[in-house]
Amino acid sequence: MAANHTTEFLEYLIKRASPGERLPAIPALAGQLGISPSKLREQLEVARALGLVEVRPKTGIKVLPYSFCDSIRVSLQFALGLDRSFFDQIGVLRNHIEAAFWYEAVGLLTSEDKAALQDLISRALAKLHGEPVQIPHAEHRDLHLKIYSRLENEFVSGLLESYWEAYEAVGLDLYADYSYLEQVWSYHEQMVRAVVAGDLEAGYCALVEHTGLLHHRAGHPSVAEAAYDRQGVGSIESRIVEEK
Repeated sequence: MAANHTTEFLEYLIKRASPGERLPAIPALAGQLGISPSKLREQLEVARALGLVEVRPKTGIKVLPYSFCDSIRVSLQFALGLDRSFFDQIGVLRNHIEAAFWYEAVGLLTSEDKAALQDLISRALAKLHGEPVQIPHAEHRDLHLKIYSRLENEFVSGLLESYWEAYEAVGLDLYADYSYLEQVWSYHEQMVRAVVAGDLEAGYCALVEHTGLLHHRAGHPSVAEAAYDRQGVGSIESRIVEEK
């Protein structure tokens, strides 16, 4: 039989608490759980790190809605601090997830969603062709997440969101060669045109080619290191610590 790794406090959250609920003060709650306040504080810190509760000095403990992205954030930041190559691994996972769910995700998009994708393309190109040139990172992230936003799958969305946090943590949002950006957004235009036209196969082909281009770029640590040098931010590890 598999081991049960939940604590008394996690069991309490599962069985008796609801998102948005304010919990009793630590002494009272510890009494309900039959554990010491110090043990409850330890368990509470684990739950806070997992994004399950919010703890504030004056407002106390508040139960948060479950988020898979929140639950893996600290682990991912730690992994990237240990070894930047972990980003390449989550990048491969993200590529497979997007490819696997492409047809289902695009089939759920509304006309408003498609208009929003077209608007993101316009905003990104305005940044790329403006003076000065700007990296359309927010548009890049928003475009991909918008495509998969109707799936209503907490684990898919959580993994995709965590990928973009990792992307930013290693500095890929800070610097990119202009020709690379032009290639990326050419693929994005192809994807969105295909989505709007209902040609899901053409959009899928553009997606797969585009993620291959990104993987090639991400496979060179000097890209992220150059981004840090240009911005004066420091090492990858210090960036991760600052973001905590």
